[in-house]
Amino acid sequence: MAGSSFGLLFRVTTAGESHGPANVVIVDGCPPGLPLDEGDLAPDLARRRPGQSKLTTQRKEPDAPEILSGVHEGRTTGTPIAVIVRSEDARSRDYAKIAELYRPGHADHSYDMKYGRRDPRGGGRASARETVSRVIAGAIAKKLLRAAAGVEVLGYVRQVGDVVAEVDPEAVTLAEVEATPARCPDPEAAARMIALIDEVRRDRDSIGGVAEVVARGVPAGLGEPVFDKLKAELGRALLSLPAVLGVEYGIGFGAATLRGSQNNDRYLPGDPTRLRTESNRHGGMLGGISTGMPIVLRAAVKPTSSIPRPQPTVNTRGEAAEIAVEGRHDPCLLPRFVPMGEAMVAITLADHWLRWRAGRPIE
Repeated sequence: MAGSSFGLLFRVTTAGESHGPANVVIVDGCPPGLPLDEGDLAPDLARRRPGQSKLTTQRKEPDAPEILSGVHEGRTTGTPIAVIVRSEDARSRDYAKIAELYRPGHADHSYDMKYGRRDPRGGGRASARETVSRVIAGAIAKKLLRAAAGVEVLGYVRQVGDVVAEVDPEAVTLAEVEATPARCPDPEAAARMIALIDEVRRDRDSIGGVAEVVARGVPAGLGEPVFDKLKAELGRALLSLPAVLGVEYGIGFGAATLRGSQNNDRYLPGDPTRLRTESNRHGGMLGGISTGMPIVLRAAVKPTSSIPRPQPTVNTRGEAAEIAVEGRHDPCLLPRFVPMGEAMVAITLADHWLRWRAGRPIE
């Protein structure tokens, strides 16, 4: 069945559920010779894992990766890389009371309509637990991009509720992002975000926001004409993540109120293979192909659907009911979403970098 694989040359396939014994990822197409071990995967998994602060779900998972294939003596072999992460702290009993209730905001009903059955424990395949596999693939993609092309992919929280940070995508650093549990590099905004998340948590509710991802050092020329435009594939990549309701790049919807003379970025004189523009309203892509300027994307992430506050719903027979979701859930998804967004952007760029390399003219 289609739907669990992504990419053409750098191809990622994931398997696993929220409360299953493990999650597995297979990465096919990574070139041979790339230095790689579990230590390269651990940092991003630690940024994604649950239980890292009071802002996240308190489920305790070590998320220790085990490479099963595709690496020999510390280097990739060019064959498929398989990695497994075993689950150790699933509490399926938390979902026994609501197995026959449809949770508002979740995919319970839509999965029933598609498959005729579902795994009700924690959301099954629709759970963000599945993203542990994507983060592993993203860590491999980021290492490939750094080694082969000098590309850096970095995400951060731009907004939580009505708190909006001031961030320069060209200058922000990983150290600034990781300085607070909010993963917002604006210290003043981060403090307000933390206070807001704590407020909604105590109110048995949740809050959404916006994550921004920047890719710096991307060479000009990545992307395909028409249907496989880089912007389209990056949008698809981010929209495939749980809880993402919208994606924009560059100035995004802000372009709707501008005139062409205001929106166009002016070129600066220089080497035509390394041209830059005065501004970057185009977000690093024109005609769906990278320009060499930083690629800047934003994803709108909805509030966590699972909340302990009682809500009206229906059961699997369509009868009125009330639900209060027990268990351990994030009051705000944004801090843990950051490495997920980075991963999908890096996977997409790695795939298009391989396509670009394959299509270069013979010198």
